[in-house]
Amino acid sequence: MTVSALFLGAWPSFAQTKPDSDQPQSGYTMRLSVDEVVLTFHATDSRGLPINDLKASEVRVVDNGAPPRRVISFESLVNRQIRAAVLLDTSESMQQGLATSKLVAEYFAENIFRQKSDQATVLDFGYASEFVQPWTDDQAALSRSIQNVRLGRMNPLPGTAIVDSVFRACFYGFNKVDSSATGNFILLLSDGEDNAGRTSLEEALRACQRSNTVIYAFLFPSNPDRPSTGPHSLRDLATQTGGRVFPADDTPDAILKDLRIMESEIRNQYRLIYNPANLLHNGAFRPVELKLPDRVNKVVVRAGYFAPLH
Repeated sequence: MTVSALFLGAWPSFAQTKPDSDQPQSGYTMRLSVDEVVLTFHATDSRGLPINDLKASEVRVVDNGAPPRRVISFESLVNRQIRAAVLLDTSESMQQGLATSKLVAEYFAENIFRQKSDQATVLDFGYASEFVQPWTDDQAALSRSIQNVRLGRMNPLPGTAIVDSVFRACFYGFNKVDSSATGNFILLLSDGEDNAGRTSLEEALRACQRSNTVIYAFLFPSNPDRPSTGPHSLRDLATQTGGRVFPADDTPDAILKDLRIMESEIRNQYRLIYNPANLLHNGAFRPVELKLPDRVNKVVVRAGYFAPLH
């Protein structure tokens, strides 16, 4: 099976990281140079179940049209701990959807989040944004912070700055997180209307790729009386980080199923580390293609990475 995609993103792997494990690690660190690329992906079979037994010999990668100069490591990451940033849009356009938005976030806290194992933070955003819950492993604290957000609190001026808020979550929220030890993602709850932002999409993507952060969005209906850029905006943010967009106006069972899909993709992954051939430190985007065996029916992966600038 050959897998490629049309969306941007991957990880420039220059951070000091720790090896993945379900158990805490001590006394060991893994250093990655700027010429080592970290690619993670999630594979499923025809029934939609995770495939966790792929061998290195079954996986081929093509980086910018060429095979890697050297494959350093390949490992299966099963049942990972997660770190989630819950981004709640409380701008005026979410007046009809905020109650449902908080309900989806509560479903995550009650059914996906694992007490004392996972960690989460909550960002309330509109025109401005604020972390209303620092990183916590306490489910009760997470639920309280979700319920305490209020419509319009982050709107000193009208408008919504979604890309700014995503950049803030990735740059400031995940900047000190060990991205090799956890599955990192943003749970973005919004109608997608971005009309007050100043950060470019590429800046936000670069911030998220540095911390291996994927965006999963739940899209809320916007005003039916005017055209909306919301679906397109959320699709760009999600697909370009390797995530998905789910409909928020669905049944509780369907929403919970979507959250379970998200959880499976984050907790069960493969990590491939390699030296690319002919890497230029020019900041250019380098597409990556995976070639997998036929027993892989679907893969969730970013399609490339930005080369380092120095």
